Amino acid sequence: MIAILLCAGFATRMYPMTRDFPKPLLPVAEKPVLDYLMDQIADLQGLEEIHIVSNARFFRQFDHWRSARQPLLQAKHIQIKLHNDGATYNENRLGAVRDLHFVMKRMPPSTKTLVSAGDNIYRFRLKPLWSHFLKSKAHFIIGLPETDHAKLQKTGVLTLDDRDRVLRLHEKPQSPPSTWCCPPLYFLQESAWKILEDYVQVSKQYDAPGSFIDFLCQYENVYTFKPAAGRLDIGNIKTYREADKLLRKESIFLSESE
Repeated sequence: MIAILLCAGFATRMYPMTRDFPKPLLPVAEKPVLDYLMDQIADLQGLEEIHIVSNARFFRQFDHWRSARQPLLQAKHIQIKLHNDGATYNENRLGAVRDLHFVMKRMPPSTKTLVSAGDNIYRFRLKPLWSHFLKSKAHFIIGLPETDHAKLQKTGVLTLDDRDRVLRLHEKPQSPPSTWCCPPLYFLQESAWKILEDYVQVSKQYDAPGSFIDFLCQYENVYTFKPAAGRLDIGNIKTYREADKLLRKESIFLSESE
């Protein structure tokens, strides 16, 4: 079983901070954004490899990060594998869906997979969700409540049935059909990879990974986890600073309580 972390974006909304440095490696409370996700992934049952896809501009920085991070996973027998998608600037980026396809084509026959963007800090535990997923034959994604209309217009929004099965995933809808948003965190069964292959042949929507999930749920069962906690989305400089401030406060509180 594997994880694929999508880290090949150029984060142009955070220039100049990210002009020469990848957003997933920005420090939040003195810790790279990506490390918060890695700490959770390292505890997932049966995980053997973590595949990280970068662009050409930031590949060397991710490789330096990997050199420091890999020894921490040796005892768990998990390997970090880094992929360079070849993009050199925002205008020739592949997009998240084609990056996912790029990694998939370089691997042996696929297996159960966790897919996530590398710029989110999840406030809920992944381990119990992963354990539930392993016992199921369905795909799973995350549903988080969101009442801010403007925020819903900038994210993926779910249409669900009464069993929390996903009927549609609408990317950045002008008229959000629900108050359930979907961060880029997916639990995919082996069968997803054949459907991904079909998707890249017929669609030109490559930037938002949710566009593939919307396609997937037309063919197979995709259900929703609804964790009690939310996430910190490092989408722009404002949200980055808010996350840094919040986690610094939490770090101080934990230090004082020990």
